[in-house]
Amino acid sequence: MEKEIDLHTLRHSCSHIMAQAVQNLYPQAKLAIGPAIDNGFYYDFDIEGVSLNEEDLKKIEDEMKRLVKMDLKFEKHYIEDVQAQINEFISQGEIYKAELLEEHKNDNPTLYLTKDKDGNVLFNDLCSGPHLENTRPIKAFKLLSVAGAYWRGNEKNKMLQRIYATAFLNKEDLNAYVTMVEEAKKRDHRKLGVKLDLFSIHDEIGSGLVLWHPNLATVRENIENYWREEHRKRGYVIVNTPHIAKSKLWEISGHIDHYRENMFFVQKENDEDDQFIIKPMNCPFHIMIYASSRRSYRDLPIRMAELGTVYRKEKSGALGGLTRVQGFTQDDAHIFCTPEQLINEINEIIDFVSDAMKIFKMEFEVELSTRPESYVGELSNWEKAEAGLREAMDKRGMKYDINEGDGAFYGPKIDFKFKDAIGRTWQCATIQLDFNLPERFNLKYVDKDGVMKTPIMLHRVVFGSMERFHGILTEHYAGAFPVWLAPKQAAIVPIAERHTEYCEKIFHEMKNKGLRVILDDRNESMNYKIRDNLQNGKIPYVLVVGDKEIETNTVSVRKRGVGQIGEMVQEDFIEKLLIENKTKGEVEINA
Repeated sequence: MEKEIDLHTLRHSCSHIMAQAVQNLYPQAKLAIGPAIDNGFYYDFDIEGVSLNEEDLKKIEDEMKRLVKMDLKFEKHYIEDVQAQINEFISQGEIYKAELLEEHKNDNPTLYLTKDKDGNVLFNDLCSGPHLENTRPIKAFKLLSVAGAYWRGNEKNKMLQRIYATAFLNKEDLNAYVTMVEEAKKRDHRKLGVKLDLFSIHDEIGSGLVLWHPNLATVRENIENYWREEHRKRGYVIVNTPHIAKSKLWEISGHIDHYRENMFFVQKENDEDDQFIIKPMNCPFHIMIYASSRRSYRDLPIRMAELGTVYRKEKSGALGGLTRVQGFTQDDAHIFCTPEQLINEINEIIDFVSDAMKIFKMEFEVELSTRPESYVGELSNWEKAEAGLREAMDKRGMKYDINEGDGAFYGPKIDFKFKDAIGRTWQCATIQLDFNLPERFNLKYVDKDGVMKTPIMLHRVVFGSMERFHGILTEHYAGAFPVWLAPKQAAIVPIAERHTEYCEKIFHEMKNKGLRVILDDRNESMNYKIRDNLQNGKIPYVLVVGDKEIETNTVSVRKRGVGQIGEMVQEDFIEKLLIENKTKGEVEINA
């Protein structure tokens, strides 16, 4: 019976073949690291005098195919004399491998050898494995791109060249993935951000600090309106809090000890005692609102929500577009409840996330993240918190994965990974259960028996951050936002100049009813304006008006992605567009 092949092992083995191919073609190449990752693998190289391009990737891929056909064998070799191997790496110029081996010299380190049919060693790499027995299963792989990467992710170290690649068990799966990657390139929110005039980031302001242009700000306004309506329906109170606070607050919360490297500090001039911190999180502020009044069990649960802007330090190399920034607005909420209310509150949040994602036509996967190495609070509280989250999901019959050690420093969490239109997953919504911060801030409520007790606290976001979520939405919709979100919902196109006056009346009527509409009276052909608005501007509807339409009080309607859907009485079209806008696309205008 043929042994089942693990995809991660296949990709890790393929990364060694890629490294071998690179050194065959560029003997001066020095090896860094080459792990398997979620969607493939990569390898970092130091290649003096060579800047890899698309043609080079094709050459490397061809060399990999040649090596695979040789039916090479992977063999694990325990390093008996570690210092001798370090010296050998140094003599070969393999400084990165020497550094890694020095670090892991007490971990029973191994090399993986690549041998030909005659047993000759053609290549070796410092690696713990595992690997395939031979190259026979490597049948479907592709090199995708090359990018710069600092050694160990440190900007003070040398910039290396990272080749990203992928491998699958068969060519069908590979082709499907490559198609998805090509589609992802078309949907890249950074490119669409320029094309559709959505946002910009400027060095003069700072990396990872976003300017929302009117088009994307319109999308955000409508999502925020939905957010506020839904929170009020679900029993939340909406609050607003400052952007900075004294360091004392963050000492109590534990952020100073556990989150310092991600925080921005502000020092008041000539006042060393009053150090302020720009908030990286909203939770301590919501805690202080809770603490400002005496609370009874009758007051709980208290559900407190805020669109709160926070700031977190990131390495510049890690920043990109809207999905990785330094300043962002969280759709944040904190729920203070009794132990008896906990399971119901978690279920209410899960329902909220589920309902919200239906609107965007996104499915989601769920992951439970447990206690990290650096944490605050008592172990017993962590165990209770993790058990509470498990119980809530188990009672719903939810399927979920366990992500060991990836909880926040103050509590375990449930992470929701949204699946977009082309099948990619994005971590957005989170529920974090916290027994610790209420104790650190000495929060209390009077229970039924008259005893002062500590509430349980839930930290929760539905969208995550507005910046990241809008980047995801832009790619999910490929910039073609549905009517309720679209920056412009319709464009009116007069066929000739004599039709403009009539179009202006329609324009003003639609504007007065709260619709987002433009009058395109540019001196261009009708077909150009239709195409430009539907395809390039991604406006949902284009209304064409000529002599016939004026005579019959109609508009000729073109729909994005569909084409011409016919003539409609202008009042009927406006009414239908208002309904589509109100129902968030549940009712659409069709032929």
